[in-house]
Amino acid sequence: MYDSAFKIKAVQLSKERTNISELARELGIKATLLYKWKKEFEEFGTGSFPGNGKMKLTFEQEKIRELEKKLKDAELERDILKKAISIF
Repeated sequence: MYDSAFKIKAVQLSKERTNISELARELGIKATLLYKWKKEFEEFGTGSFPGNGKMKLTFEQEKIRELEKKLKDAELERDILKKAISIF
């Protein structure tokens, strides 16, 4: 519904303002939605609001996903080499 640039700008504005409800009214959104965006931005930073159904991951989660992929690739390579050794 709202693009990530709008959400990020709304969060930035909310940091400059004291009355979040008033800001939300000015932006045409509910205050609860603005609070939700603010919380998400605090947790994920620039990775917030990726869109297209992609998961938001913290740095640690992304690193774990990357390492799990490398491990799976290494295990596959090991299994292939084991089969090759048994042939010779």
